Amino acid sequence: MPSGRRSSKRPWSGPHPELDEMRARAGTRTESGPDGDWVVRSVSAAAATKAYVCPGCRQEIGPGTAHVVAWRADHLLGDEAAVGERRHWHTACWQARGRRR
Repeated sequence: MPSGRRSSKRPWSGPHPELDEMRARAGTRTESGPDGDWVVRSVSAAAATKAYVCPGCRQEIGPGTAHVVAWRADHLLGDEAAVGERRHWHTACWQARGRRR
């Protein structure tokens, strides 16, 4: 391999759901509310690179906007269905979700 170039090959082959779950759970906290237990991760403005629609207000969370990602605590992220259940919320909408219909 020429000097200064990195190999694009990963040291493993195939999916590793346990690694994906470990990465997703890094920096998380568990919150309990009337709607159950949730795993919540804060996303900094610098790390927010995509646009999402907040389920609380149905408005866009634009790139560069700090927000939270939440999913039910009883779902393992290694499970494909659970990955689809993660939701990106405005921080204020997440905090006010118990007051919404």
